[in-house]
Amino acid sequence: MTSASHADNSGGAHHPSRRMPDHNFRYWIIAPSVFLLLLIGLFPLIYSLVVSFQQITMTDYDTSFAGLTNYAQLFDDARLWQSIAHTLIITIIALPIELVFGLAMAHLFLERMPGRQIFISLIVLPTVISPVVAGATWRLLFDQRYGPINQVIGWFAGHDVIMLWNITPHLVYPAILICEVWQWTPFMFLILLAALSNVDKSLTEAAELDGAGFWRIFFKIVLPAIWPVMAIAILIRGVDLFRIFDVIWALTSGGPGTMTETISIYTYVQGFQQFESSYTAAIAFLIVGLMSVIVIWAIRRMGLAK
Repeated sequence: MTSASHADNSGGAHHPSRRMPDHNFRYWIIAPSVFLLLLIGLFPLIYSLVVSFQQITMTDYDTSFAGLTNYAQLFDDARLWQSIAHTLIITIIALPIELVFGLAMAHLFLERMPGRQIFISLIVLPTVISPVVAGATWRLLFDQRYGPINQVIGWFAGHDVIMLWNITPHLVYPAILICEVWQWTPFMFLILLAALSNVDKSLTEAAELDGAGFWRIFFKIVLPAIWPVMAIAILIRGVDLFRIFDVIWALTSGGPGTMTETISIYTYVQGFQQFESSYTAAIAFLIVGLMSVIVIWAIRRMGLAK
């Protein structure tokens, strides 16, 4: 009797080594990582917001509260709005070209062919190259004295051709678009190829048997099937084009004058050449606001938000 009660007492007692698990332990484990991410990502954002309400320049470190002075200056800055217009022009032209070319190439490589994997690997190579390197390379290709592009055009024309791609007003935008489309069309091609490969072939084959043409099948069956992936690709490239900097800086540096100066280049010039730190911070938050509105509108318009 005594031994049984002793066994019950020992079994029911809470041994010091058998403590209940701490349910908050997992949060303590990830807390350092979360803190580090917030420190890296959130602190610069908050600091830039604080700076945008000050008057910090290269010659004056005035940290007193300046109100909305910098934000009011945005509306009177004609060069700023011109840079936004240049950015939109490049985006509106380049994005549809990349989409159409990428979709056409994806259709071309959808069927099995000899060396298909090798050709796809070669096509995707431009996206691996740094945009600065791509811009510098195309700058050499467009060069009047040493570049092969003007020489090839001269062969077809039958005489020497002088085309100053980097400084002639009506040629700088074609030069930028050629470089941009060359580098990023493979990105659209690769994503759309993956989307087209997953389209149910039984539906397209049945439509063909019913006498539907290529375009009817594409718009009624293929396009609805690949639209979610296509919409994401359009959104990614649209945001990327809106912040374009590297290629244009390597090709034209925003010239001639400020003709090809995008919003990213203008922000760089204000912040790192003229050292208008507070005004640059205000420009950055203007860009963040514009991009947030555009992305939210695009997500709703494309039906990505459920």
